[in-house]
Amino acid sequence: MSSSIRRSVQSDTLTRLAQAIAVAVSATLAGCQSTGQVPQNDAAHKPNVAARAKQKPVWLTEKPAPQVPQDVWERMRQGFQLQETAGVNPRIEQQRLWFASNPSFLENAGERGSLYIHYIVERLEERNMPLELALLPVIESAYNPMAYSRANAVGLWQFIPSTGRYFNLRQTRFYDGRRDITASTTAAMDYLTRLHDMFNGDWLLALAAYNAGEGTVSRAIERNEKLGLPTDYWNLPLPSETQAYVPKLLALSQVVLAPDAYGVNLNPIANEPYFQVVEINQRMDLSKVAAVANIDEDELFQLNPAFKQRTTIDGPQHLLVPTSKAQLLTASLSTMRPEELISPRSLKPVFETADDSEVEGARRTYRVKRGDNLARIAKANNVQTKDLQRWNKLSGNKLKVGQTLVMQDAKASKASGKRINTVVAAKGKEQKKQTQYKVKQGDSLYVVAKRFNVEMQHLKRWNPRMGKALKPGQMLTVYSPH
Repeated sequence: MSSSIRRSVQSDTLTRLAQAIAVAVSATLAGCQSTGQVPQNDAAHKPNVAARAKQKPVWLTEKPAPQVPQDVWERMRQGFQLQETAGVNPRIEQQRLWFASNPSFLENAGERGSLYIHYIVERLEERNMPLELALLPVIESAYNPMAYSRANAVGLWQFIPSTGRYFNLRQTRFYDGRRDITASTTAAMDYLTRLHDMFNGDWLLALAAYNAGEGTVSRAIERNEKLGLPTDYWNLPLPSETQAYVPKLLALSQVVLAPDAYGVNLNPIANEPYFQVVEINQRMDLSKVAAVANIDEDELFQLNPAFKQRTTIDGPQHLLVPTSKAQLLTASLSTMRPEELISPRSLKPVFETADDSEVEGARRTYRVKRGDNLARIAKANNVQTKDLQRWNKLSGNKLKVGQTLVMQDAKASKASGKRINTVVAAKGKEQKKQTQYKVKQGDSLYVVAKRFNVEMQHLKRWNPRMGKALKPGQMLTVYSPH
């Protein structure tokens, strides 16, 4: 190759190399200008890439929905509000040790309560009340709606008669609202809410008052105030039962928080309504209802324990039935005749309902105030002191502040007694013939009334001393038309 050709090729190569270097330098300078700094190496360059990646917008369509607990025990745990008040306390530890040593107590109570716990948890949540309160029936009644105490307290929430009436829980020989699952739950939450407000939002004092009465707790607070002592629950001189009552609930809630840690096996309870309310418009036997809707009779009574005779003679015009059977029952009731749903035997005390209702309506209550005495209360309410003692089973004259007294309107009482124990004068014109009938073996009010073609209600009125049941050889007076 000639020297001239070699120089020409080298010149072209150098020219292309220079152009390439120029392009590379230009690109590098442009990159440096856009980032505001000169990258030293690849490691220095990578963070800038990551930073730019983070600046890219992320578009969220919607927030993820919170997970709904499948087990009502877990739902309960999420609503506990009293744990901060517990701390390390020997009184709580003592109760917790008892529950750990007796795991079957909570396990059995949980089984009985599986019919009611979901309903109670929902009602507490609606009021934003601590869900530990759903465990209160464990302590009060072991979740047995038929529980009955020596103090004459009844039901899941253990209302005594006077407090029950104060919170509109009617009590007759056929129906006891203290056993009514929904009515007593409403009453208990109303009572607890009132106590919570009374003691300035202190749930521990409210619970103590639920057990011992607001008067007892108020007096204990006043005593400590005078002595310059703390007035919180833990420092009050309360009855021994009440001193154990609140620690018992707090210890129980701690066991429910971690049952495995205490050797307790809590069977899951579905987080869904167990029962549904079905409206009724006629009297019926629970056994007949159970047969119609294919419901276990004992289960139906556990849902409706307020009907003491297992018949809806008195009480609310609805039944609680398992959710799965509600539609079937509603459809069946719409096609059945009234006589198909109540047995003749159930009609035997029917006429006495009006008497109970009248006496019930005549009752009223009075809450004892500071400075009250029996004589003053009796005079203010136009009743006799001896009647006030009899209605409230008082052996003496001592009263407690906050105590609820039951009293009955004298005029209404006399009118009711007259109506029950005498024959209405207007009926005298119709009573043309009087017959003396000797009761035979197997006779009942229904049988005798049917035999003489008279109303059982009249038969009872004509024979006010006949007693609750007929006895062979007993003589009855019967009036019959010509």
